[in-house]
Amino acid sequence: MEAPPPQRRRADRRVALATVLREWGRIGVIGFGGPPAHIALLRKLVVEERGWLSREEFEAAIAACNLLPGPASTQLAIFCAYRVAGRRGAIVGGLAFIVPAVITVLALSVLFLGHSPPRVVRGAGLGAGAAVAAVAVSAGLGLLAPSWRRALAAGAGRRTRWVGYAVAGAAAAALLGPYLVLVLIGCGLLELAWVTGPGASSPVSSYAAPIVVAAAVAAVGAVGGIGALVWEAFKVGALSYGGGFVIVPLMQHDAVHTYHWMSSARFLDAVALGQVSPGPVVATVAAVGYAARGIGGGILAACVAFAPSFAFVLLGGGQFDRLRGSLRAQAFLDGAGPAAIGAILGAAIPLAAALRQSWEFLVLAAAAVALLVARRGVVETLLGAGVVGVVVALAGGSLS
Repeated sequence: MEAPPPQRRRADRRVALATVLREWGRIGVIGFGGPPAHIALLRKLVVEERGWLSREEFEAAIAACNLLPGPASTQLAIFCAYRVAGRRGAIVGGLAFIVPAVITVLALSVLFLGHSPPRVVRGAGLGAGAAVAAVAVSAGLGLLAPSWRRALAAGAGRRTRWVGYAVAGAAAAALLGPYLVLVLIGCGLLELAWVTGPGASSPVSSYAAPIVVAAAVAAVGAVGGIGALVWEAFKVGALSYGGGFVIVPLMQHDAVHTYHWMSSARFLDAVALGQVSPGPVVATVAAVGYAARGIGGGILAACVAFAPSFAFVLLGGGQFDRLRGSLRAQAFLDGAGPAAIGAILGAAIPLAAALRQSWEFLVLAAAAVALLVARRGVVETLLGAGVVGVVVALAGGSLS
């Protein structure tokens, strides 16, 4: 009998852990370009080439992961490994996907964020950092259109609330960076209350537990030290909707102004390092951890930031189908999602405000044209900006 085509096959036995390690590790190494690239690579592997999941199952997994806080593409990678190789597969696949990014970010952090880096390195960092605000705008606009189309289809009331949530997120990112997570959660809860109404059997109080836990961790983080770094990483990994650039305003105020782990210029370097590295963008938190506590701090921050993604899948992976069909979960995301998009766009304001040299603003303008008009890739644009910074450094331009 002829074998069915790959897209119609199903794995009737668990995939070997060695296979998961190899394939998910490969994606972690070549996965430049952020979540869209990761999703495309995972789809090609588990649906088109191996037939481990059907197209419908894969799209359902994307929908479920988008309803969770934290890095959605990372959670998708862990969940796909969970589906094909069980809990051990989720751990092996997740680590294989994440570790290359963390190692890359830490290695680059030693070079760019260490004490007294060479002038050429400083120039490259300033050049790439100058383009980061344009990358934030590009990322936000990429998410805005599909979200707005869904709001349009839902009626005038939903459109009005969408605009309100987006504006709230943008304002919070620009003005209230360390408290952005509260605004995201608040918008989600407001939409949940609006949709379910006062007579709902599962009121807003059902979300009280995670908020109380977050408040407790925040109290620990307020005292500084290791607790502050843990809280910073926890916000990034467990309480941020939208992933990617949503984590930037969450980290910028604390890392630069509250705890003084790094200067504004070094923070821009850290964001750029996360963007040019393969794998999940959330690995940027390892650069902040390095600035705060060296290599050990970078590893700690990465472990704390990615731990919730593993917990969501290992503890709740069997309920993902129910989550995807939950009207309350969707309502919460309908509030938090637009706020996260607004936050990504709003993050461009403090990022641009951190620039100091006139040539950096010219690099920012050129990066905006490259990304928004010429449609060049993020990695390509950041590397080009870094090259401009190297030229400025070699020409004796100002770097301070």
